[in-house]
Amino acid sequence: MTFADARPSGGFALVVPIAKGADIRKADLGLDEATVEAMVHAAEGTRFEGDTGKQVEIFADQDGEVRRVVLVGTGASGEDQAIEKAGGAVAGRLQTSGETKLVFDPRALAERGAAARLAYGALQRGWRHDVYRTRLKDKLKPTVKEIVAIGDAAEAEDWARYEHVYAGIALARELVTEPPNKIYPESFVERCREMEGLGVEFTVLGKQEMETLGMGALLGVGQGSATEPQLLAMRWDGTGGSQERPVALVGKGVTFDTGGISLKPGPGMEDMKFDMGGAAAVAGAMRALAGRKAKAHVIGLCGLVENMPDGKAQRPSDIVTSMSGQTVEVLNTDAEGRLVLADVLTWVQRNHKPRAIVDLATLTGAMIIALGHEYAGCFSNDDGLADQLIAAGEKSGDALWRLPLGKPYDKLLDSPIADMKNVGPREAGSITAAQFLQRFIENDTPWAHLDIAGTAWIKTASQLRDKGATGFGVRLLDRLIADNYEA
Repeated sequence: MTFADARPSGGFALVVPIAKGADIRKADLGLDEATVEAMVHAAEGTRFEGDTGKQVEIFADQDGEVRRVVLVGTGASGEDQAIEKAGGAVAGRLQTSGETKLVFDPRALAERGAAARLAYGALQRGWRHDVYRTRLKDKLKPTVKEIVAIGDAAEAEDWARYEHVYAGIALARELVTEPPNKIYPESFVERCREMEGLGVEFTVLGKQEMETLGMGALLGVGQGSATEPQLLAMRWDGTGGSQERPVALVGKGVTFDTGGISLKPGPGMEDMKFDMGGAAAVAGAMRALAGRKAKAHVIGLCGLVENMPDGKAQRPSDIVTSMSGQTVEVLNTDAEGRLVLADVLTWVQRNHKPRAIVDLATLTGAMIIALGHEYAGCFSNDDGLADQLIAAGEKSGDALWRLPLGKPYDKLLDSPIADMKNVGPREAGSITAAQFLQRFIENDTPWAHLDIAGTAWIKTASQLRDKGATGFGVRLLDRLIADNYEA
């Protein structure tokens, strides 16, 4: 990805964005009259009007070369993420086209930052994970190797931020996509250690340290696995110590979830490698913040376990004692993510006294039933924090929808023989899961829980994401910190 102040020479596909309703003949496309006329006729013939991501293309003689020229719509003025989506739509279309170089020329938009945003969208849509594919047909292999964006020095300066947010998205997607024999608690930690080179401080607790701390809820989930659990804490302080209390980002990291003794059905179980999507988002957000040297104090925590059936595995009706001292009757071993988060939430509050906490988890199937794959659920004990998150979601594209908390729901978790049970009835399953987590929030610390079960992984491609891991939460958390917590 490079910037240039003029179109380069040689072979490339030229991509020209244009707003919805703009007059192609009058727009500053940087094309000769004959090419503009050909483009007008192509647009009329395909009913192209500039809607976001819609495209029309021709092959034209440009500077002595026959060149693919693509006109891509950026939608109506002010449409959220429209420019990024335009870049992503083109990347999705041309990725395996045989083109090796794309040149984005946004002069017709006359909008600051357009070049960087087009490239940012193209990289998001162009991300792939072909590491294990050894027999991919040539026509299905990606061919685009280079993107050039036409823009001045200020545009290139804008890219410095997008570049690192994209790196965080890519890390999160990689962690989620890797198979569970490659990503398990210890290897997850090692995959993240590259961030130490960016100034991120690492603290890692193993099984023995967590036993000493009394983290029975988290340890109970992992006791049936041959891989030992880990608690990963990544701290970034870009304030030079001026912000004493950090913002805590907490992620559920169940690297594979069979359901344990409460075994999941076989069909679809392979998807449960993405049950660490919350931890992946936290890792990706920390990569973004450290990479762009955010002037904020943030600690990212990942509770990493594997939930397996075994002779040593946790049983339905076991009672575990959490680090907080509260006891939990485990009625369903497949409601394991909340047990992991409970101890991580206690640990970060006792050790770092955060000013606010946001946890992310692929927590409940009920959330997919409620919101599908368009929004993640947001639960919070603090209206101000909830508002910050909703706004960050709107700006970033990682959309949230707030759902309620309340005492009537809380009562559904009461146990006859322990402080609480880990599941309520079928009704309001996502809400009772959030109510469970709220019981581990101390001293009225502002806290929000994001249930990303429906957004961490998608089965159909979009303008910014191929099917599979989405990296949902990285853009959101980066925007949350940038808008509300940077010095």
